[in-house]
Order: sequence, then structure tokens, then C-alpha cells
Amino acid sequence: MPSVPVARTVRALRRAVAAWRAAGERIALVPTMGALHDGHLSLVRLGRRRAERVVVSIFVNPTQFGPNEDLSKYPRTFREDRAKLSGLADLIFAPSVEEMYPAGFATTVSLAGPAAVGLEDRFRPGHFAGVATVVSKLLIQAMPDVAAFGEKDYQQLKVVERMVDDLSLPVSIMAGATVREPDGLAMSSRNRYLSGEERAQAALIFRTLADCAADIGAGAPLSGALGRGKRRLSQAGFQVDYLEARDADTLAPPADDQTKLRILVAARLGATRLIDNVAAERPRVSEP
Repeated sequence: MPSVPVARTVRALRRAVAAWRAAGERIALVPTMGALHDGHLSLVRLGRRRAERVVVSIFVNPTQFGPNEDLSKYPRTFREDRAKLSGLADLIFAPSVEEMYPAGFATTVSLAGPAAVGLEDRFRPGHFAGVATVVSKLLIQAMPDVAAFGEKDYQQLKVVERMVDDLSLPVSIMAGATVREPDGLAMSSRNRYLSGEERAQAALIFRTLADCAADIGAGAPLSGALGRGKRRLSQAGFQVDYLEARDADTLAPPADDQTKLRILVAARLGATRLIDNVAAERPRVSEP
């Protein structure tokens, strides 16, 4: 199949989008950092179901990486990514760092509220300010009707939803379900960093989350279910940054009567930091 066209500048991106709009076509955007896997491609297909045209951005955003994180070794596989998008996307937007952050760039998006505070920010300060800034730029540059984000990065999804609502950006955010390997491990570009032994071990994250959700659904106290999950991961060799339950909609710490929850985890296995999450629901307390 023919290669997907590539736009390297905002001007080229907007020229393509303007032509599609003139033809009355809807546009979907799927922001990525490349190193595409089936999870990303599921978002592209989701975009295709909601729009006639799909733009996939590929940009490794430096502003969301901390000083001790893996920006320099983050996988860059543009040729393979372009091949995977053949027949799925209409355009790849692959700007340079200089295109996205030209000389003198001085504006960022600041965040507050439960969606952005209390999980990743404790371990990656500044991460979501970088995410919000680059996502807001991509949405303004492409002006899509819809944009797709995966539930695997659940806190990111909620940060983006909050930002879009707060800034009245004219785009609908779509959430794509987490795509998993047969053993349950959430697909991630960082999974390639795992050794063979670590890869086999990594599936314990999802099994632990699933067991926590089952315990909570059966009426176990949050502290007990989550405590057992942390001990299980720690004893298996994971360094657990957090394993917490939050309000599924707002990511605030759940009230006692909150039934719909999200259990989120971040844990290191060797040199690789993995994140995942699952839905959980507490039984409703019967009125006396």
C-alpha cells in the first residue's frame, strides 16, 4: 500500500486539514510519541470510526521527561511506524522539536485539581504540565473534531479531558480501552526495555490489579485490598511507586459512598517503570 503522507510543519498540517474541511469531512487526531504497537493502532481505528480523516502525530515530547528519565533512549522507529499506519491514517504529523518549541518559546499550561495531583506528580514533577502543553498545541494546530487517548494512561486521559473542558477547546475526547498481551500485560512502548525474565514477571501487575478489583467488589476495605496488592508486588521484586484507588471520574480520593473507582499502579521492574489501571466497583451500602 502507498506510504502515508508526512507533514513536518504546522503550515503543512493545516493546509491538509483545511482541504478536508472544505470537503465537509470530519477529522480525528491520535497523538503519539511513536514506537507504535497494537494499542496505538486501536486508537487510530477508533478515530476512523468517528471521522473521515485521521491524523496521527508522532512527536517525542521533551517537556514531559524529567532530568533522570529516558528521553535519549526512548525508542524512535519512524520508518516502522509509518508502515504500520499504511491504510489506517491519512496523514502523519511529525514535527521537529524546533517546530514545536521555537526559539523564545515561553508558554506552558499549568494544572491543578485531583486529575493532575497526587499520583504521577509525586514521582515525575512537571510531567503533566509538559503533557498538557504539547497536547493543547497539537489540538490547536490540527483543530480536529475528535481526539483519541488510551485508558492505559488513565491519569493522562483525565488530565486531557479536564484541560479540554476548562479551556473550552472545540474537540471531543475519545477514550480507547487498554490493549493487552495474552498474559494481561498492558501494551506499552517501554515493554521493549524488559529482559526476558522481567517480561514474564511483568504480567503480575495486571493479575494483582484484577485481584484487588475483585476483592473490592466483594466488599473488602480499600486499605486491605490495596495493601495486599502492594505486598504481593514488592515480594515479587517490584519497586511500587503507588497502588491506589481513586474516583473513576475525577481521580479524587474516593468518598466512603463512592462506588465507581479506578485502581492505578506505577511500579519499577529493573530499570523499567510500568503503569496500569483497572476499573473497580464497591458494593452499594444499603440504607438502614
